[in-house]
Amino acid sequence: MRSSNKFILLILSTITLISLVTESRKTIPSQEKKRELEKLLNHINKPAIKSFQSKHGYILDCIDIHKQLAFDHPLLKNHSVQLKPTTIPKWTRDNNTSQKSTSLPFRQEEDIICPPGTVIIKRTTLEDLIQFQRLESLGLKPTSKDRNDDPPGHYTAVAQYYALNFGGKGNINVWDPQVEPDQYSLSSLYVQGGRREDFETISAGWIVSPKLNHNHSSLFLAWSANKKGCYNTLCPGFVQVSRKFPLGSVARPVSKYGGKQYHLEISIYQERLTRDWWYVLKGEPVGYWPNPLFSYNGLAEGADNVWWGGEVFSADKNRISPIMGSGFVPQDDFGKAAYINGLRVIDRYSRKVMMPPAKDLVVYASSPTCYNVKTISRRGEYWSRAIFYGGPAGCTVR
Repeated sequence: MRSSNKFILLILSTITLISLVTESRKTIPSQEKKRELEKLLNHINKPAIKSFQSKHGYILDCIDIHKQLAFDHPLLKNHSVQLKPTTIPKWTRDNNTSQKSTSLPFRQEEDIICPPGTVIIKRTTLEDLIQFQRLESLGLKPTSKDRNDDPPGHYTAVAQYYALNFGGKGNINVWDPQVEPDQYSLSSLYVQGGRREDFETISAGWIVSPKLNHNHSSLFLAWSANKKGCYNTLCPGFVQVSRKFPLGSVARPVSKYGGKQYHLEISIYQERLTRDWWYVLKGEPVGYWPNPLFSYNGLAEGADNVWWGGEVFSADKNRISPIMGSGFVPQDDFGKAAYINGLRVIDRYSRKVMMPPAKDLVVYASSPTCYNVKTISRRGEYWSRAIFYGGPAGCTVR
């Protein structure tokens, strides 16, 4: 029987782990600490009905959909699983899109798919757990409402849309920027709501960090609800429903400078009837955050802003900041600079899908001498509202 005691134990273990991780570069975990971590891993990794070995070295488990970690959350004790959204936004599609806007033909390696009644989850390892918590301690956490809260070494280049909404969409150009230890580079779509004291957010996209999939771009989610944050499926809350798209898996193929471009078609939106928040990848519902997780002043009743863009972080003051996107500034344009196109939002009042008006897109770069962002409006549905963003490595940690 699920209990809040297990959830509390998980949180307490995670707090203990964070203190360990902050010193993991200097010390080797003791046998006692390792045993604590193993207990935490046994709680996170639920019994698998079937497992697969990925060609990138990690294990993919097929978990009973009703026995996944999500339901260890005390607020989801009696939750009924929603296998798919009851309503689906009519996202505008471009039937005449040129080959320059090729969508990422994302599929799990070797066409891996779990049996009916199960969901696919990337198995967490001891090293994964240490690195995920290190990333959080280094700054990978839901974006703050206050830009002044950014930790030293953290840089963003984003387009922001401030208006009441029920979610957004974007095609996120995928790259494999090389980064150094204690750094990361990512690109994502953010949906956010609430005041400073009850600020809540959901983001999805790709991330590159040395210890995560050996510096390969990987799918990720980061979210916060009721003052608690999480990454992928490392804690209770996010309900996975997909049998083929595991979070944390390598995103392939990636774009090449001057060559073929690929992007992840991502949408995050609040379903109309249940008011759950759904994460959809290339038209496939991957999973959702049940409405009870969120506060009334946060995301329970919709969002108040949507962001698109890139982030980088470097903890070491002796290193320059890493590449953002492709490593080229927005003026370099298609095939060179990274992009997010097909920007869409769901209007809070009409509930209709719309392009955010160009005049209402606010661009923000925390260090424009290193990284920048620009909006563009061209012909075609994908490019009628889009951004280019990014820049080379080069900022010193401020």
